[in-house]
Amino acid sequence: MSRRNAAEQRVVIPDPKYKNVLVAKFINGLMERGKKSIAETIFYSAVDIIEEKTGKNGLEIFEKAIENVKPILEVRSRRVGGATYQVPIEVRVNRKQALALRWIIGFAKARPGRSMAEKLAAELMAAANKEGGSIKKREDTHRMAEANKAFAHFRW
Repeated sequence: MSRRNAAEQRVVIPDPKYKNVLVAKFINGLMERGKKSIAETIFYSAVDIIEEKTGKNGLEIFEKAIENVKPILEVRSRRVGGATYQVPIEVRVNRKQALALRWIIGFAKARPGRSMAEKLAAELMAAANKEGGSIKKREDTHRMAEANKAFAHFRW
């Protein structure tokens, strides 16, 4: 990490089907070993499964799921006078989005099921309904921040 200036943010090209940058970031997070076409197939299949099961627009449910999973607070370790404190801090906008994408993908992979598209669709629908593993992770993060509220004065 450079001390002189911040690293410049890369421009993410929108995905081919929906022309949406958030979808492109999600597909990039889903991708393994550079196999982007497979990641795209999984995501678009998951959106089709969501539309089939709910009868609503799959992209709207995806965006609602991401919005529901985004954390507001998290704890960071701060060392003060030989003791380490868990200090609650607000999460920056781009980190909120990155955490939400990472959590949804991680909990979708951990779900039992047949195909990754079905697991991803199930996790997205659960997150849109404010349930599932990724929502639980967000609540745990918030609970941890709330429990360590007394150390908020160590923030800098």
